[in-house]
Amino acid sequence: MSSVVAQRQFVSNRLVISAREREMAFSSWSHLRLRLPHLARTQSLSVRAFSATVMSPPSKAVVYDRQGPPDSVTRVVELPPVEVKENDVCIKMLASPINPSDINRIEGVYPVRPQVPAVGGYEGVGEVFSVGSAVKGLSPGDWVIPSPPSSGTWQTYVVKDQSVWHKINKESPMEYAATITVNPLTALRMLEDFITLNPGDAIVQNGATSIVGQCIIQLAQYRGIHSINVIRDRAGSDEVKEKLKNLGADAVFTESQLEVKNVKGLLTNLPEPALGFNCVGGNAASLVLKFLRQGGTMVTYGGMSKKPITVSTSSFIFKDLSLRGFWLQKWMSSDKTNECRPMVDYLLDRAREGKLKYEMELVPFNNFHTALDKALGKLGSQPKQVLTF
Repeated sequence: MSSVVAQRQFVSNRLVISAREREMAFSSWSHLRLRLPHLARTQSLSVRAFSATVMSPPSKAVVYDRQGPPDSVTRVVELPPVEVKENDVCIKMLASPINPSDINRIEGVYPVRPQVPAVGGYEGVGEVFSVGSAVKGLSPGDWVIPSPPSSGTWQTYVVKDQSVWHKINKESPMEYAATITVNPLTALRMLEDFITLNPGDAIVQNGATSIVGQCIIQLAQYRGIHSINVIRDRAGSDEVKEKLKNLGADAVFTESQLEVKNVKGLLTNLPEPALGFNCVGGNAASLVLKFLRQGGTMVTYGGMSKKPITVSTSSFIFKDLSLRGFWLQKWMSSDKTNECRPMVDYLLDRAREGKLKYEMELVPFNNFHTALDKALGKLGSQPKQVLTF
């Protein structure tokens, strides 16, 4: 009797459970049925959001995983597509130079350098390929440069925030647009930042054959300012002198010509310069100091000889000379974006007019390592190497 009761109780319990299960199932289905339209809308939105995601094309890039000799640590690799976020712009690079500072960054000796692994390059010009949904003022087909310069330009596609990019005139010569924001801008800033120069004044510089030096000559002439230029003694120096004079140099001397007591006696109808530029150091810097007038200023922006600057006591006491330094990256890091871009436009205007020029060699990106060898000086004196994509 007890087993029958137990069996009935089991069946009763089972029936109760089944009823509850049916009730729960019905409730769940009703809830699901009520939510179906919402789920459908959500799923549709998700699909639309996913389909609206903008991706860059795959990119070929020069990368380095550690600092060291550029010809040993750099390699060309394929990079996967990256998302173009709402404020991003995807740029198809057109051209980017190999600058000495690029080499120094890879070597690990430049004061400011990107964390490794990194893509090489610091300036260049590109064409807008695609834009994020919130980008204003830039459209596919526009030409842009990173302004201030930004690392990672040695690759076929670059994705960065719209604030990085400055739209330029598409009629600008591509190679000048690619190289305008480092050397020419250095020349312009140094002519403007230290003393007020008026038409008829003069400047003196060493390293006159460098791109900065050539830009100083041309920008000075454009403003009616005379330039006195010092070059190294080397074979073909007469041809170099002629080239610089064709750019607008008023006087060009080799270092050996200036080994005289009174260098100012060499000047003909030129005023004593109030401003000098030094990118060499050592004896070449001393020669610049010799030319400066009372109260003059010498600005150092490089040290190619890797020799210190030596100044005589009399230069300080009796001539009251001032020694200053200039580093473009520090200037641009001082929130100078708004000042920098009109200057870039000014320089590109001069380039389009043919009043700012310097020698460059355009090299296909596929020949990167050959261009790098030339930039490293392995193949003798070479013009600035500009990669084209």
